[in-house]
Amino acid sequence: MNIHSADMEREPTRAEAEAALALLRRWAVDVTAEEVATLDPLVSRLIPGQEVSNYPARARAYPDAFQADEAYKASMPDLQNGPSSLIRGAKQQIQHVGISNFRLPIRFHTRDNGDLTLETSVTGTVSLEAEKKGINMSRIMRTFYKHAEETFSFEVIERALDAYKSDLESFDARIQMRFSFPMKVASLRSGLSGYQYYDIALELVETAGVRKKIVHLDYVYSSTCPCSLELSEHARQFRGQLATPHSQRSVARISVLVEDGPCLWFEDLIDRARAAVPTETQVMVKREDEQAFAELNAANPIFVEDAARLFAEQLQLDARISDFRVIASHQESLHSHDAVSVMTEGVTFAAESLDPRLFASLFHVG
Repeated sequence: MNIHSADMEREPTRAEAEAALALLRRWAVDVTAEEVATLDPLVSRLIPGQEVSNYPARARAYPDAFQADEAYKASMPDLQNGPSSLIRGAKQQIQHVGISNFRLPIRFHTRDNGDLTLETSVTGTVSLEAEKKGINMSRIMRTFYKHAEETFSFEVIERALDAYKSDLESFDARIQMRFSFPMKVASLRSGLSGYQYYDIALELVETAGVRKKIVHLDYVYSSTCPCSLELSEHARQFRGQLATPHSQRSVARISVLVEDGPCLWFEDLIDRARAAVPTETQVMVKREDEQAFAELNAANPIFVEDAARLFAEQLQLDARISDFRVIASHQESLHSHDAVSVMTEGVTFAAESLDPRLFASLFHVG
């Protein structure tokens, strides 16, 4: 027969709890850590000065000799592959999840049968089904390392995409690779030459079983305002007044959907851009080159609307190119703002909304 006093059944007061805590702390100060742990390891956290301690003491030296065998690895927690009950927020499909700016050296083939090894920034993502918690992102990196020694092409990128899509059990996947591509360019008159660097990105997108191969190129050029040129000449002719038209560094981001068939070399796309707008910024310049560049700009004055249409005209001439988008930004020397234009052909790049920072990303530092 159990006999409970009425005092034991009532709820303790705060004052009684404070007194019990003080008593517990007095006792803990006078006994060993082992005695505290025997009572309850959490008691040590109630002792002033030991709030973050946790008996037993953990090893602090790095265990060089430790080997993680298969059984140990199987025992390790993996929250990203946990059950759907761990999902926080809306249980909906995520279109893109993965890694960005994973860098490694990649070898690319050039049009003249040479190879270049370039530091490449990789973005790799997959879709994530609504009932899955997450993905093991390191698998994307491991997949790229398996292919890092190959000379990259869209075919190699496709094999990498197939591998991590399979590893991560995803239905959609994307790879984007960004790098700076060097190409030797001759000066206009002096006979010198130097390396021009072009920001290029390769993108492979698979959505609902359909794959698209996309190349992005940033082409940097000088744009002389046609209106300013005519006004300057008017001042010279009618008033004998020396005047100079305003011109500025400008950038076109050209994105093209590549069709299967003959290779569209990086150099081919650059040549198309230069044919459209020949006033590309220069690398090696002597006085005769600077004069030639002034003459070239005067022969090719260009509004931002002209730029978009001239680039589009060249892209339409190439059967290897399907849909495309041209984004041009003339970073004005006259105004405190930029002049911009966007032109698309086909459904691939059509969009009602633009990234708020899109045009700011076209700024190129020399």
